[in-house]
Amino acid sequence: MPGNALTQQKVALSLFWRTFFLLLLLLAAIVAAWAFTWRAVDAAAWLGPRNVPQLSSMLRMSAEALRASDRGNRPALLKNLAAREGLLLQARAVADVWTVPAEGDPLAVLAGEMRRRLGPELVVTSSLNGVPGLWFGFVVDREAWWLRPPAALVPPAPARQDLLWLLGAVLATLAGAVLIAQLINQPLRQLSFAASRIRGGEFDSRLDETTITSEIREVNMGFNRMARELAKVEEDRAVMLAGISHDLRTPLARLRLEAEMSVIDDEARSNMASDIDQLDAIIDKFMDYARPGEPHLRPVLLSKLIDKEAASFRDPTEIRITSRVDSALEVLADEVELGRVFSNLFENARRYGRTTDTGIAMVTVSHTRTGGWVICTVRDHGPGVATEKLNQLTTPFFRGDAARTAATGAGLGLAIVDKAMQRMGGQVEVANAPEGGLVVHLRLRRARHARAEQTTTRTDA
Repeated sequence: MPGNALTQQKVALSLFWRTFFLLLLLLAAIVAAWAFTWRAVDAAAWLGPRNVPQLSSMLRMSAEALRASDRGNRPALLKNLAAREGLLLQARAVADVWTVPAEGDPLAVLAGEMRRRLGPELVVTSSLNGVPGLWFGFVVDREAWWLRPPAALVPPAPARQDLLWLLGAVLATLAGAVLIAQLINQPLRQLSFAASRIRGGEFDSRLDETTITSEIREVNMGFNRMARELAKVEEDRAVMLAGISHDLRTPLARLRLEAEMSVIDDEARSNMASDIDQLDAIIDKFMDYARPGEPHLRPVLLSKLIDKEAASFRDPTEIRITSRVDSALEVLADEVELGRVFSNLFENARRYGRTTDTGIAMVTVSHTRTGGWVICTVRDHGPGVATEKLNQLTTPFFRGDAARTAATGAGLGLAIVDKAMQRMGGQVEVANAPEGGLVVHLRLRRARHARAEQTTTRTDA
């Protein structure tokens, strides 16, 4: 089974969502402070310098008017007060239902101030028998009455106002957080995309140098300058590598020809030819590792490609390759690059993965599916590698065994494998098998899964 490095995925919030939530918390705190202040303003409106004295005077005058009038004249008094003063007076009934304002409500603060002025038996409510409004309950000569003052003395209902304003503030907060997070995230997203293209070898990526934000503009200008310099370095490197390859292979060809024509001893001639072949192979390794260019990813039949590369290793006294890969399994890869990967793995097994009893490298290729990925496993049954050296096997020019210094390799085989897998968007993990031998896990994307993702993306777009 593949190790944790291939199966575990790091979970983290993107910059957009982190910025969004931070701004949301900040704006939510502002809204909460605003709501608290608005409530305090509402309370101050109820306890204004005019409201409390006027309401107190109105209640006192209404009580005196009721005391001075006899029962027969009271209907006319009540009608006159309602018409001229806007006061509504009515007798309290046993079946009356009213609500008591909650503690902290501006109306409760008003009630406390009014009771301090007029006595503790005063009742203050915002609803009487389902009828909203400011109602005062008081007693005159053992008769209970209700009074509703004119609308001009009653501030607007604070609860409803608060709710509407708070809802609007929340919506504005969400819209503002999304907008600000988008403005911050967009340039960084473009920078990340351009950097990923540079990493893939596309040095033509350019960022906007005319943006109005000076810091972003300077970063973009620096990035574009770096991209141009990297493009020139890559071009110079390709020319240099081509020149080195040509300059080295030309004298090698002459040496090969001179050895064939001038060396009489067959054994000496064979050894010289072998050394020349070794040098030529080393040059190929160098060129493979330094090869520029972007891979062309397309569906590749994994089993067919493995069989093709295994056919190059014909000598059964050195290596035997067994493939257990599904014949219909397709992966998204560059066929040439992936072929080079398996060729280097088989060559590495042929050189270093031979069993101690037979001297033959027994190689097994298998696979497992995990979501949209395929984990292809290449295993030999050789001596393996010391645990402390496993992480260095993909380092260029590193060899896992000091005794291998006399080997014919250049120490680039697994480094080429690692680089090729990165270029194709995959991963490599090297480990020792519990039963002995070296195991290499190749993480490749499934072709059908990739096509399904592309189709979904096009549909959503």
